[in-house]
Amino acid sequence: MSDSAKTAVVLVSGGLDSATCLAIAAAQNYTCYAMSFNYGQRAVSELEAAIRIAKRAAVVEHKIIQLDMGVIGGSALTDNAIAVPEHESEGIPVTYVPARNTIFLAYALSWAEVLGADAIFIGVNARDYSGYPDCRPAYIAAFQKLIHLATKTGIEGKTILLETPLIDLSKAEIIKTGNRLGVDYSLTVSCYQANPKGEACGRCDSCRFRMQGFREADVADPTHYQ
Repeated sequence: MSDSAKTAVVLVSGGLDSATCLAIAAAQNYTCYAMSFNYGQRAVSELEAAIRIAKRAAVVEHKIIQLDMGVIGGSALTDNAIAVPEHESEGIPVTYVPARNTIFLAYALSWAEVLGADAIFIGVNARDYSGYPDCRPAYIAAFQKLIHLATKTGIEGKTILLETPLIDLSKAEIIKTGNRLGVDYSLTVSCYQANPKGEACGRCDSCRFRMQGFREADVADPTHYQ
């Protein structure tokens, strides 16, 4: 198969990392299909951002999967009774959504099989992140094994690669990469508690990592703050 014929499913949340991940997949000559989730998250404006990002990238198709992880709860992102922390805390923070990446990747894998895709791209990062267990290289390696074991594609001896091009990069390195690839970060929403207009709080973990990344990358921060 030639490079020009490669196909990928790219998870697009609407945030900085996934927008960069989509740009990287496109730069690697993948024909891109985007997948996003309306899973009961606080910041619905991030989903609107995902639509803008996918449209600008001219993906072949953008699927938005409807889930209700709010009925399970257990996270500040899906349960309004749990406050989003605005100061650094110890251990895995309450913004961790139990099994979220596993659920998202399962949907992406299903679509990848239907499409006959060569790869799934996800913008997980193991450096500038909040300690989420499903962003670690060990988790990605385990899910890659699952892809081989649990799919018709794998049983028939083919491979769907789980690509994580951001996993070892700092936030500044991610921003520099995206800037080089022409990512418009003003379209993105990273804040855990962005308002309906997509304006960021400037205080949560995600906002702090994002602000620091733009400073260290020496790139103007286009984020819309409240």
